[in-house]
Amino acid sequence: MRFLTLLGALCVATTPSAYAQDKWTIVIHGGAGEMARGKTSPEQDQALRAGLNAALDAGAGVLAADGSALDAVEAAIKVLEDDPRFNAGRGAVFTWDGRNELDAAIMDGRTRAAGAVAGITRTRNPISLARAVMEKSPHVFLGGEGADRFSIEQGLPQVDPSWFATPERRKQLERMKADKLSWYDVDLKFGTVGAVAIDADGNVAAATSTGGRTGKRWGRIGDAPVIGAGTYADNRACAVSATGAGEYFIRVGAAHEICARIRMKGETPKAAADAVMAEIGQLGGTGGVIVTGPGGTADWSFNTPGMSRGSASSTGERKVALYGDED
Repeated sequence: MRFLTLLGALCVATTPSAYAQDKWTIVIHGGAGEMARGKTSPEQDQALRAGLNAALDAGAGVLAADGSALDAVEAAIKVLEDDPRFNAGRGAVFTWDGRNELDAAIMDGRTRAAGAVAGITRTRNPISLARAVMEKSPHVFLGGEGADRFSIEQGLPQVDPSWFATPERRKQLERMKADKLSWYDVDLKFGTVGAVAIDADGNVAAATSTGGRTGKRWGRIGDAPVIGAGTYADNRACAVSATGAGEYFIRVGAAHEICARIRMKGETPKAAADAVMAEIGQLGGTGGVIVTGPGGTADWSFNTPGMSRGSASSTGERKVALYGDED
């Protein structure tokens, strides 16, 4: 009887849920596209790396203090939203009509709760509004005037729409119209920002924020705020944030597809991400994804010349990169 009691205690102690996650990891991106050596000035290179490092510092600081993955990804995204070098928050691209319309999403892998917003115009940090939708409303996705009104009701910091506008982004719109460029050709990169993390308790979270694409019309919404397309988190598999030609990521259900391949097929995060990016490429889409999950891996996959990206973990490993050849 004593043997059976000890055996039972051992079984309880060794179930997967009994293990504590002894590592944390955060992975971020600042967009994918034609970032290649020789096409980026030394000043731009330095500024982008500084922005990525600042975002990593914010997210890693939360995790190192035993904070949650959810808090970490929000903290990292807010830094990138306030940095005018990235297409999210301040520095967002202009619509065809000369407005800045912002989208964001966040997801908690522990409960699979999620919040998203699209077409907002006055909330300083769209990712915080997405989190408020998740935690303070009965809904998942709010858009336009309703989302702006909800933001005010929640007491989130508001700014004049001019806060988001930068001269560089306005010039991109003017050049697009004057030279009749496509939405991709105008700036040769997607500047969407994203973060995924796993905390010391083994919970994952994902967050993505964007200004969309230059010259977008008719209230266009891309994949960034669409749960399962540009953003997804599930403790059973992984957390994913995407950047790229949103229409293709929506059609593939890219973020969920990666998690499903890991959970159902037993693929590694890297293998699943590569497979989904290959499928997107076959359809004609370009961009990239970042992934983390149980075990604290830090992975990414992209089919463009470069992707602004970075990772940090409790092991002391840290990386920031822009170009494809840095892997």
